[in-house]
Amino acid sequence: MKIIVTGGAGFIGSEVIRQLINESNHHVVNFDKLTYAGNLESLASIQENERYEFVKGDITNAKMVEQVFIDHQPDAIMHLAAESHVDRSIDGPAEFINTNVIGTFNLLNSAKTYWNDLGSSQKEKFRFHHISTDEVYGTLGKTGLFEETTPYSPNSPYSASKASSDHLVRAWHETYGLPVLITNCSNNYGPFHFPEKLIPLIILNGLAGKKLPVYGKGDQIRDWLFVGDHANALRCVLENGLPGETYNIGGHNEKQNIEVVKTICSILDELVPHDTISDRSSLIEHVTDRPGHDMRYAIDASKIERELGWKPSETFETGLKKTVQWYLDNKIWWENILNGSYNIERLGLEK
Repeated sequence: MKIIVTGGAGFIGSEVIRQLINESNHHVVNFDKLTYAGNLESLASIQENERYEFVKGDITNAKMVEQVFIDHQPDAIMHLAAESHVDRSIDGPAEFINTNVIGTFNLLNSAKTYWNDLGSSQKEKFRFHHISTDEVYGTLGKTGLFEETTPYSPNSPYSASKASSDHLVRAWHETYGLPVLITNCSNNYGPFHFPEKLIPLIILNGLAGKKLPVYGKGDQIRDWLFVGDHANALRCVLENGLPGETYNIGGHNEKQNIEVVKTICSILDELVPHDTISDRSSLIEHVTDRPGHDMRYAIDASKIERELGWKPSETFETGLKKTVQWYLDNKIWWENILNGSYNIERLGLEK
């Protein structure tokens, strides 16, 4: 199978590509714009593989999108390209609308034209897999879980843009018959994560002995999903999912943000004791909360387990230890980022 992966140089996309190359016989075309969060160093281990090809391109450019279909004749699309950081969407929502909504529209249009011209057997096998987020559902109270039938109620520009793209994908299936798959996942973490997100930010600040910013009281609850488990689930849905269906992917790991931060501190204190700071949790600094910050996300992943046989293999504890160790072992990767486009500054204040 030849698969075009959009956003393949990003955090989740690069994990998907590494698995597709290392654990299957699929051919992969990585179609990525290489924004600040796109990093080809994350794919260094497979970049010379004959079944891998990189194409620099922008999904907001309709002609580029059309050309990649013509040139590579894919059997499937795994659409991960997106602006994804909530804080950045607060500061600059236009880019999120352009990439996440218009970009998805361009992909759907080109996919529909391409799919309509395929022979009957190829047409039946083709899939458009759209990778989305649980944030489209809004926020939960103290109880309950997001199910595939939960009404959409996005609260940030980011989640609104992803909700819009989900609706477009579903509409292209219902109106034109395009064989689509939609997945909505909980918060990912793991190796190669760009350090604007909570877990890598706390790891790197903790290593440097810097303040550890926690929004509000830190009582926001997230369901954490190890990126390797997520990529495995995406491959499972692509190969076995029923067209037109949505599958929620979660890690069964609900944790308060403050608990996550304190756990990272404990792991760092054990693995790399600081010269002058005996307890890194003393570096925690409560800062002004993010505008419109959702209080709780939690995924009901019973459908994908029941119908496709997938469930996560990592607990939060095992996955977090692997993640911290990876950052300790791959200093060059994250130093190259900190020396360039990102310096761990606070975003999302809407000044």
